[in-house]
Amino acid sequence: MLHLPPGQGFSIYSLASVLPLLAAKQRATHPNDWMSTDAEVACPDPNCPSRLRITRIGMRRFSHAETTAVPLAPGPTQSGVANHAHPAPDTEATSE
Repeated sequence: MLHLPPGQGFSIYSLASVLPLLAAKQRATHPNDWMSTDAEVACPDPNCPSRLRITRIGMRRFSHAETTAVPLAPGPTQSGVANHAHPAPDTEATSE
């Protein structure tokens, strides 16, 4: 639930535009990938002036067991790589 102080507002369209990108921003990407270089997300509503910036602030390791209740299948995955935790950048979204 999103609670804001009285008199302050936030466009739900701005929030909806940035949420799908947070998971992608947490994955390691090639330096030339647009996901690595583009950080600002504009609100899709033409009457809304807000822009959100997604900033990578560090790296941490996610464990499959810590993020889901579904157990991993034993052995390598379809890609041939064993199922292990992978480092992912920490991200935060800020508004301007």
